[in-house]
This record gives sequence, structure tokens and C-alpha cells, in this order.
Amino acid sequence: MKNLSNDKISIQIADHGAELVSIYANGTEYLWQADPQFWGRHSPVLFPIVGRVWNNTYRHKGQTYSLGQHGFARDMDFQLTYEEENAAIYTLESNEETMKVYPFPFVLEIGYRLKGNRIEVMWSVQNTGDKDLHFQIGAHPAFYYRDLNPETNERGFLDFGKKIKTLEYISPAEKGCVLPQRHTLTLHEGLMELRRDTFACDTYMFDNSQLKKITLLDKKQQPYISLEFNSPLVAVWSPSATYPNVPFVCIEPWYGRCDTVGYEGEFKDREWMQHLAPGKSFEASYSIILEDIE
Repeated sequence: MKNLSNDKISIQIADHGAELVSIYANGTEYLWQADPQFWGRHSPVLFPIVGRVWNNTYRHKGQTYSLGQHGFARDMDFQLTYEEENAAIYTLESNEETMKVYPFPFVLEIGYRLKGNRIEVMWSVQNTGDKDLHFQIGAHPAFYYRDLNPETNERGFLDFGKKIKTLEYISPAEKGCVLPQRHTLTLHEGLMELRRDTFACDTYMFDNSQLKKITLLDKKQQPYISLEFNSPLVAVWSPSATYPNVPFVCIEPWYGRCDTVGYEGEFKDREWMQHLAPGKSFEASYSIILEDIE
């Protein structure tokens, strides 16, 4: 377990999955602490897919492979390959185990850096093979609701920006995959109220770069966590349809998403795939900002 801290924030990172497992400031834990009663993870990194492939299988150059939801990186041990006072980088390299389910040589680096009240999360994917690399990558951090009373319906708000009046989204329809139908979310002054039944649809997936920042507010509309990102998709999820009293919500920047229901095409032709030529790298990052500390 690696600890990083500055004069405002303390975080912890696990070797397993290179997963952020604590964000602590002002005597408060912001990151969900993985109670398996609801969801046994904190902030997994999703790679080499985001969501599900149809029937948990995909096709590449005449071969069929099995790959579970969100891929395998979150369940593998990374190596700490760089560290300084306020930063750390973890590395996972393809191996015999990964090649059985994902036949692409790669190096995946996940980094964390503290800057004031901001946590920068950095990703690098490198194609170490001699053929094109096809992949997706995404974040899945879970944050506590502030002052939750499970006996009431109110949870808080998501602030998408006061100028945003509507958003288009899609949601899982069958076996964790989506249908083409799009839905409209109507906002009041850019706010989405979070209630016990908000996530009856399971997940809101906002695509086409509609958003670059989301702020989590308490029930009095006071901000305490923001995420800033450049990803083309971002999802919000809480398992409240199954567990009405669940005490967290996830805000998830994604470079990719699940299959469309019934998809049987090639892996490289899936929607929202990222592609790397041999020897090339993909770099991306997002920031978690603690809005309620100076």
C-alpha cells in the first residue's frame, strides 16, 4: 500500500489493480471503502474494455475470446515503478495470462499526483507489439454521499454546469449492453437530483463529449467533489436499484463503453474503441478535486 500526502490531502493506492483506495482530508473519507455488502471496490481502472462485450465474448482475426466485464487490469497486481513525494506510477505488462484472453502486447501505466486540493490520475497505454492494438480504458471511482439518512429519499445532487439544460444518455438494456435508443435528461440550472430511485436505469452513459466536469453536491447543494476530464464518455452509477440504501455514487470518465446488444462484429470495430499502431502510446488523465477544502 502506497501513501501520498500533502498539506491538504492524503491518499492510499493499492498494488492490486493500482487502485486508489482512500482520499482523506479534514478528518473525512471521501472515497467509498469497498463494503462488499454493496460493492467491494473503491476506484478500479477498467482495461482493456469498459463494460461488457456481448455474451462476454469477442472476435479477433478468426478467433473467439472470453473477457469479463471491465476487463482484467483491476484484478491484477501492478509494480510500483516510479515514486516521489507527491506522485507514484504503477505498471502492468502483458504476459502469458493476459495474452490468453487479450492477444495484444502492451504496457499499461497508472499514475497519481497530488497538487493542492487536486488528485491527478494519469494513464498511459503503450503498444509493444508489431500489430495494431485495440483497447478501451476508463475510471470507476465511488464517492460517499454526504450526511446520508437512509430513511429518506434525498441523496444530493450532480452539477453538470448551469448552462446545460438537457443531456442525452443511454443505459444498459440486456446483459450489460445497450440499445441504440437515446434518452433525454432534463436539468434545472444544470442540476440532477439524486434520490433513492434515481438509478432505476442502472447507469447513465453520457457520450459525444457532452461533459467535461461533474460536481457532487450535498443535500444543501454545497459542492464537495468534482471530476474534470477530457474523455468522450462519462457515466454515473449507483447500485440503488438493488440496494436502495447504498451510500455512494460513481462518476466515471471513459474512453469506451459496452457493446450494443447482439454485437457480433470484430473487436476492432466495436464502438468507441481506441487504436494504437506498433510503438505508439496513448496518454490520458482526469482530476479529482476536493471542493470543500482550502
